[in-house]
Amino acid sequence: MKLTVNVDLTPEEARRAMGLPDLTPLHDRYVASLLEAMNGQVRPELLENLMRSWSPMGDASVALWRQVFDQATGAGGKSGS
Repeated sequence: MKLTVNVDLTPEEARRAMGLPDLTPLHDRYVASLLEAMNGQVRPELLENLMRSWSPMGDASVALWRQVFDQATGAGGKSGS
């Protein structure tokens, strides 16, 4: 016998149902501290270092993120400073 149950929950409802903590205040403080540290200036080198520290695949993942950011900012083929 196979039984399938579909549950329609928001992410917040699912988090509460599984008993996971609400990390929203921690996330907000983290984002605020990042923005403060950047002092309103987002430089490509900072983003690259951040993505490199987060990327599980190393340079290949960084290259993918760089391509995404270049396309999003319209910098597409420009090399530069």
